[in-house]
Amino acid sequence: MQNFVLLLVCFALGVLLRRSGRLPEATPAALNGFIVHVSLPALTLHHLRHLEFDASLAAPLAMAWLLFAAGVAFFFAAQRLWRWPAATTGALILTGALGNTSFVGVPMIECFFGREHVALGILIDQLGTYVVLSTVGLLVAATLSSGELSARAVAHRIFTFPPFLAVLAALALAPVALPQWIDAVLLRLGDTLAPLALLSVGFQLRFAAVRERWQPLAAGLGFKLVAGPLAVLAVFAAFADLDSPAMQVAVFEAAMAPMIGGAIVAAQHKLDPELTTLMVGIGIPLSFLTVPAWWFALAVL
Repeated sequence: MQNFVLLLVCFALGVLLRRSGRLPEATPAALNGFIVHVSLPALTLHHLRHLEFDASLAAPLAMAWLLFAAGVAFFFAAQRLWRWPAATTGALILTGALGNTSFVGVPMIECFFGREHVALGILIDQLGTYVVLSTVGLLVAATLSSGELSARAVAHRIFTFPPFLAVLAALALAPVALPQWIDAVLLRLGDTLAPLALLSVGFQLRFAAVRERWQPLAAGLGFKLVAGPLAVLAVFAAFADLDSPAMQVAVFEAAMAPMIGGAIVAAQHKLDPELTTLMVGIGIPLSFLTVPAWWFALAVL
C-alpha cells in the first residue's frame, strides 16, 4: 500500500507543479532523460544479475509479442470501421499495443507481488516490450508516417538504448560478486524511477482535448487496459499454468497503462502527438483503478 500511495502522490505532485508554473515546460524531458539514462539502468543492473533463467521465462517474454500482434489486428480493424487516418492508427498501435512495463509496471509489481518479482518485470520490459518497440514498433511507425527505417537504424536504436545496454552488462556480470556498496548504490539510484516517472506523467497531463478525441481514445484505452490483457490471458490459459507467479506477473504486465516509450516514438514520427499524449496522460491514472482489479482477478483465478 505504501508504494501504491507513493505513485498517486507523485502523479498528483506533477499535476500541481505544472499548474503552479514553477517549473519549465521542458521538465518532463529532463526527468525522462534521467530515468532512461540512470534510474532504469541502475535498477536493471541491481535486479537482473540475481535472476535465474529457465524455461518458465519463455511465456512471460512472449507476452509483449502477443499483445502487440493483437493490438495491430484490433487497431487496423478499428481504422477500417471508423476511417481514422494512418497517423491515428499508428499512435494507437504504439501506445495501446505496448504496455508501460517499466516506469509504471516495475513499481506496480513491487507493490502487488513483492520486490522478489521485480527482476522478472525488468526482464519482461527489456527483453520483451522494448525489443518489440525497437523492431516491429519502429517499422510500424516508419510505415504509417511514410518514413524509411533501415535494419541498420533499428539495430543502432536497440544497441544504444541505455537500459538495454544495462541488460547486457547485467547478464555479463551475473557470475561476478560485486561489492555490497555497489549494489546498494544501484538500488538507491533505481529507487528514483517510480517517483520521477509519475511526476513526469502528471506534469504532462492535459484534459482539454479529451472531448474532441474521445472515440480513438476510448478504443485505445479499452484495448490496452481490458481487451488486450484478456487476449493474453486467454492464450496463456490455453497453453500454460496460470497458477505460476511468472505467468501471473506476465498477465499483470500486459494490463499496464500505455507505454511512454511508444508515445515518444510516435511523437518523433509525427503520429498524432495529441492522441499519444492523451493515451499516456489519461491511461496511467486510469490504470491505478484497472491494474488493482486485474491483480484481484488473477488472485481468485
